[in-house]
Amino acid sequence: MVIYDGSMDKDVYKNIFGKTMEALANEDKDVVYLDCDLMNSFGTHNFWKKNKVQAINCGISEANMMGIAAGLSAGGKKPYVHTFGPFATRRSYDQSFLSIAYAGNSVRIFGSDPGVTAAFNGGTHMPFEDMALMRAIPHSTVIDITDGSMLEAIMRQIKDRSGLTYVRTTRKNYPAVYSADHKFTIGKGEILRDGKDITIIACGLMVGEAMKAAQMLEEKGVSVQIVDMFTVKPFDTELVVKCAKKTGGVVTAENHNVIGGLGDAVGAALLESGMSVRMKKVGVNDEFGSVGPQDYLQEFYGLAATKLMQTTEKLLK
Repeated sequence: MVIYDGSMDKDVYKNIFGKTMEALANEDKDVVYLDCDLMNSFGTHNFWKKNKVQAINCGISEANMMGIAAGLSAGGKKPYVHTFGPFATRRSYDQSFLSIAYAGNSVRIFGSDPGVTAAFNGGTHMPFEDMALMRAIPHSTVIDITDGSMLEAIMRQIKDRSGLTYVRTTRKNYPAVYSADHKFTIGKGEILRDGKDITIIACGLMVGEAMKAAQMLEEKGVSVQIVDMFTVKPFDTELVVKCAKKTGGVVTAENHNVIGGLGDAVGAALLESGMSVRMKKVGVNDEFGSVGPQDYLQEFYGLAATKLMQTTEKLLK
């Protein structure tokens, strides 16, 4: 059930991750958690202190961690790994590509603080390209978390999933969108709001911004349909085409480079389906990361609800 009212999730996502990770390990002795010396930053420090068999600190050695995870998977374990988004993708890409995906192993990779949510950690820690990289790995799964309910549900759902699964999530929190008992299907988008004039397809941080933009547009007499495309791969082409046929226009919104992410996935789906519709991508326009508070960075990179509203209005005209 959709419960969005603009209020933030009560618990930060690093706490949700830590509690769920420990619960999964207690329920299934094949679950193993690996981290690159960021356990205190991602809610798993207490779990590691209690259980150093199923929770392993690999130190600041991300590529090595991916190799260890691949070996654990080959030995029948179910590894979950975490580090900051750029290090979970850029820094350890070859190991993820070859040792995990190419070798047929199954590893769940969590990249935290995607895009502008890295805030004061700055450009070196601000991944605007992680979804593009992980989408390019054959047979991979790529998920951008919307809220705390989704994070816990997806963590449980991917425990026995085959192949490489990449999940990007903030350590802080976003607006609450779903009830605790909501059922998610990987590879299927969620229609959060019905509308007839235009469709906004968003993921991650930008789902909340899309809902705000839709409310502002409604006050101007514009009916907006909102889709949460939390699975960027495998992609729900059927839903995208259905929504585009209904409204005749699509705006995408992502906390990511407009190159290689959600917008490109939507555009390709529409073109390959023979659709001719108005479309605009809202995201980071081929830039590196920067330093600052998240709200400032959202304005700086055009990721705020006001920018999304303005872009939608222009497309309608």
